[in-house]
Amino acid sequence: MILESEESFDCPYCGQINKLLIDVTGGSLQQFVVDCEICCAPVTVRLKIRGKDVIEIDIRKENE
Repeated sequence: MILESEESFDCPYCGQINKLLIDVTGGSLQQFVVDCEICCAPVTVRLKIRGKDVIEIDIRKENE
């Protein structure tokens, strides 16, 4: 059974690609803050998950 999904996103601060490991068992709507792997700026991640699939990723600067 798949419990995690790996996704990529562009940092809204520096534009570099980041990888994100998502727990798909955490609910159909998820929101959390991660730091960019490159510039360390805080990034808000909002997810919509259906079953084991991430169907939407919304990435924003923390204060947007």
